[in-house]
Amino acid sequence: MISNKLAAEIINLGSSTGADFVEIFFENTFKKLYVLENKELNEMSETNVYGVGIRLLKKFQSVYGYTNDLSKNSLLKLTKELSVSFNSEREIPEIKEFHAKKINKINKKVNFVKDVENEEIVNLLKKCSNTILNYDPRIVRCTTSFSVKDTTNVIFNSKGEIIKNFKEYSRLGINSVASENGKIETRFDGPGSQLGWDYFTKNINLEEISYENAKKVILMLNAKECPSGRFPVIIGNGWGGVIFHEACGHQLEASSVAKNLSVFSNMKGQKIANDIVSAYDDGTMSNEWGSNNVDDEGNPTQNNCLIKDGILVGYLIDDFNGRLMNEKGNGACRRESYKYEPTSRMSNTYIAKGKSTKDEIIKNTKLGLYAVSFNGGSVDPTTGDFNFGCSEAYIVKDGKILEPVRGAILVGNAKDILKHIDMVGNDVALGQGMCGASSGSIPVNVGQPTIRVDDIVVGGRGGSINEF
Repeated sequence: MISNKLAAEIINLGSSTGADFVEIFFENTFKKLYVLENKELNEMSETNVYGVGIRLLKKFQSVYGYTNDLSKNSLLKLTKELSVSFNSEREIPEIKEFHAKKINKINKKVNFVKDVENEEIVNLLKKCSNTILNYDPRIVRCTTSFSVKDTTNVIFNSKGEIIKNFKEYSRLGINSVASENGKIETRFDGPGSQLGWDYFTKNINLEEISYENAKKVILMLNAKECPSGRFPVIIGNGWGGVIFHEACGHQLEASSVAKNLSVFSNMKGQKIANDIVSAYDDGTMSNEWGSNNVDDEGNPTQNNCLIKDGILVGYLIDDFNGRLMNEKGNGACRRESYKYEPTSRMSNTYIAKGKSTKDEIIKNTKLGLYAVSFNGGSVDPTTGDFNFGCSEAYIVKDGKILEPVRGAILVGNAKDILKHIDMVGNDVALGQGMCGASSGSIPVNVGQPTIRVDDIVVGGRGGSINEF
C-alpha cells in the first residue's frame, strides 16, 4: 500500500507537465492453485503479487507504466519518466488531499474460499476425479483444478478520489480426455463464482457436473462426423453465448469502436439485428463471475443495454476512449492486473430472453443442427468474420433431437448472424470463462437463452445433412 501523502506527490508530479488526468492503481493479489492429475495431487501453490500502475492522460494521448517496487524513489522515478511525454504548463490543480468515493456494494459478503482448509478443497477435487475416471475405461485422463484469487485494489486519481475495492474469484476446472481406436475427444467444464465456498458445496452439484462431463465426452467420442452445408442451427443457452461474446461483443467495446476498427463503429441507432434480439452487459449482478462493485477506473459498474429490439443503442465505454467518442465511460473499464493499462471490456454479456421455449424452437426445426457448447474459435474484428468449433452438437430432424455429431464448425459474420436469429428462447443462462484482450485476461460471463439462426454455414466431414 502507498500513503495518501505519497499518492498526492505522484499525481502532482505527473500533472506538472500538462497531463489533464493522473491515476494510480495499486494492487495486492493472493492466489492459490490446486491441480489433480488422474486422482493424484500434482500441484498446490500459493503466490502473492503486488504492484502499482500509473497512467497519465492528455486529451487523446495516454501513457502508462508499472512497477512492483513501491519505494518512494521508484514511484517518483516512474512518474517522471511518464510525464516527459508532455511538455506544456500544468492544466489541473495540485492535489492536497483525497476523499473516499462512495460506491455501491454490488458483491455481498460471503464465506470466502481463502479461509477453507487445503484438505477440504483437495477432497472435493478427488471426488470429481473419481466420478469421471470410474465412468468408463475409455476416459484415459482427467485433470481437475481449483483456483482462488483474492485481490485488493486502491485507486487514487487527480480528481482527488480514492476508491478501495476487494474481490475474490474461485473456479473449478474439469478436463477429461477419452480415446478409442485412434479417436480422441476432450471436454472442459469450469464453473466459477464470487459467491465463495458455498457456491461449490451448496449452490451447484459437483458430482452431477462431473458425471455429465464423463457422459458427454464418451458420447461425442462415438459420434458421427458432422455434415456440412448451409442450414438452420439451434445454439444452446448459457455457454452458447460465447459466439455473441466473441463475434459481436468485442466489436461493441470502445477500444475498437473509437478507432473505427469495429464493424459496428458509427452505427448507434441503426438496426443491426432481428427485432426479437436484445442484448445487455451487466456488471451489477451480485457476486456473478464478471461483476464488480466498481470498474478498474473506479467508476460504478452498470447494466448497459447494447441492443434493444434489434437496434444498436450503446457501446461499452471506458473514460479514455470515451474522449474520442465524446461519450462518458459507463463502468466498463477492466484489466487483468496492475501490469496492464485498462480499457473497455465486457463483464456479464448476454442475449436477453425471448418468448419461445426451447421445446418450441426444436419442434419448429425441420432439419438442422443443435450446437450445445463450443471449444474455441477465431474472429476478425475488422470484418466480423468468425468460425467456432462445437464441442457438443446433435442433428435435429422433424422437430426432434437425434444423434450426436462431432467436428462441427460454424462459419459466419457478426452483422449477418444477428439478423438471422429468428427464434429466441426464454431460458437465459450464463457460462463462466476467461476473456483475453489488450488489457489481459479477465473473468467474464457469456450467456443467452436457446436461440435459432435460420441460415448459417456449417463445416464438417460428414457429407450432406440430407443423408441423416
